[in-house]
Amino acid sequence: MKTVKYITVAIITLTLYSCDFLNVNDYFEETIKYDSIFSNKRNVERYLWTTAAQFPDEGNFQVEPNSAFGCDEGFSLSNTDFQGSFFVLGQITPTTSYAIQNYWSRMYIIIRKANTIVARLNEAADLTTLNKREILGYSYFMRAYAYYRLLMQYGPIIVIGDDVLDTNESTQYYDRSRETFDASVDYVCAEFERAAEYMPSTIPLSYFGRPTKGAAYGLIARLRLIQASPLWNGGEAARKTFGTWKRSSDKQLYVSQTYDEKKWAVAAAACKRIIDMNLYKLHTVSKMPDTYPLPDNVSALDFPNGAGDIDPFRSYSDMFTGEALAVRNDEFIWGRMSNGATDCSRFAFPVINYGGWNNASVTQKVVDAYRMADGRTIDDSSPEYPYSVTGVKGGSNRDFSGYRLLNSTSNMYVNREMRFYASIGFSEGFWFMNSTTLAAKKAATVTYYLDGNAGLQAANNNPFNYPPTGYVFKKYVHVDDAWEGDNAARVPKPFPIIRYAEILLSYVEALNNLTTAHTVTSADGESYTVSRDINEMRKYYDMVRYRAGLPGLTDTELSSPTTMQSLLERERMVEFLFEGLRFYDVRRWGKYELTENEPVMGMDIESSKSGYYNVVPVNHSKVRNRVVDKKLIFFPISLNEVRKAPSLDQNPGYQN
Repeated sequence: MKTVKYITVAIITLTLYSCDFLNVNDYFEETIKYDSIFSNKRNVERYLWTTAAQFPDEGNFQVEPNSAFGCDEGFSLSNTDFQGSFFVLGQITPTTSYAIQNYWSRMYIIIRKANTIVARLNEAADLTTLNKREILGYSYFMRAYAYYRLLMQYGPIIVIGDDVLDTNESTQYYDRSRETFDASVDYVCAEFERAAEYMPSTIPLSYFGRPTKGAAYGLIARLRLIQASPLWNGGEAARKTFGTWKRSSDKQLYVSQTYDEKKWAVAAAACKRIIDMNLYKLHTVSKMPDTYPLPDNVSALDFPNGAGDIDPFRSYSDMFTGEALAVRNDEFIWGRMSNGATDCSRFAFPVINYGGWNNASVTQKVVDAYRMADGRTIDDSSPEYPYSVTGVKGGSNRDFSGYRLLNSTSNMYVNREMRFYASIGFSEGFWFMNSTTLAAKKAATVTYYLDGNAGLQAANNNPFNYPPTGYVFKKYVHVDDAWEGDNAARVPKPFPIIRYAEILLSYVEALNNLTTAHTVTSADGESYTVSRDINEMRKYYDMVRYRAGLPGLTDTELSSPTTMQSLLERERMVEFLFEGLRFYDVRRWGKYELTENEPVMGMDIESSKSGYYNVVPVNHSKVRNRVVDKKLIFFPISLNEVRKAPSLDQNPGYQN
């Protein structure tokens, strides 16, 4: 896995022979009967990869259930572009059929196909033992990943096991109850463990996108952290949200109401297993002549003990823009080349002159979460790196790491940490758009105030094509990307399904919640003894901070579990912006209703430049109509699916 780590099903993106099979799915399955499919190695492999190709592109922010627009990261006025907005507006019900909610039946179709492969694999006489192991590994992984997708979107799952259910049977034949949440997590993790037994630790560069053993372990670590978190692990959050949700067949609670600290230890061990594989590391780019100078309070030792030999901006940004060669990125435990991420970058570009749609906003909450260059918050900035809501940078433009900070930049956006510049598009920001050879379509200063070139009056007669907060997400935009003009092109984007940075921060969070030492034995027989070891916490948390060019933790911060939890929550919000994690994070922490009840804030986009730089609530009915309801922890299961199985309980809040 050291060399690759991507796909999704993807699996997807490459086949044992070539990528051509990605487009044969319908024809292949409609014209070839099962007896023919399982008659030889080639057909079995074709069936495997075309099954895998039915998984969604996780980088497609328009229809992914966990997109930034389904939580407090992003906001858009568009009626059609980002279906996560439909969710927070309460428009998704058991009877609607938006693309974002079609995963229940879609994933069970994949599970059935995977079960078919497992059941009939031995029929192909020309398969070697090695072939069978490889196909079994990917089949088990596909099945586990389909269950994972169901669990993340809908909660407790129906377990089919190895059964290949026939079609056109009676309702009674298909009638099954859902598992509890803990049983669901345990089952899916066991399936990933099963897959990992057959999967390689590394794969050739030409197979970039296929999951490996590390991908299975990474998804286990993510699920174990969720299982240990307050919403699912007893206590107040679990009681308030799920204290009365019981399975209709036997009245058993779907979510445990008893806290179990050992779950945090299991999560920590799952993360440590990946760390101990010694296959992954945070992506870094070596320091260059134009690297932004480190503040005095940041360790100048070589990475990972400091940031003295790296370029923090490029180290972070290059992973998402397509600049870094994804197939050699050792931070990607699993990811894929994503047409969705490439296409969605268009929503960040201005409309007039630059061919974008300009309606993918980032909220002020996110903008304010980024630290100053020396690690201080905007509310506690230092004289060396001050924060001010008035005035502009002045002086000369500042170029660093291939980024240009204009002298007209508001002081609100000066002296900020490198991840801020890599991720946020703000007014008076400079856009290169180098691929176009038409001068009028490149090298632009983008402005979002009322009469700016990307503001409300420049929406090109479309009431949605402007950023209502005055910010756009720029994380996936390369300096060569352009959407309009001669030779305009985009650099292909990878999307990280699991990054090593997530494992490090998850490990620290799990350790932070321990009050005593625990010994955990993993499914593969390894034992891990874990405790709230502040040296371990410092080591792995600081790696993420140093990569961003920030100072590490202080002893005071490390001494307090409450302080550390707050720091971790803020760090994850910034580090994983628009990567699909916050949607689940705020829920598992039991803070969904709190975070979503906060008003959507931004710049005063209805004012000209002189009045623009004031933080105000976004003035639009789509903000006022946002729904905050604990039923939105989950998506509803389609009413059609519920009617097929009398024992299938609907998610709470959607019964009527």
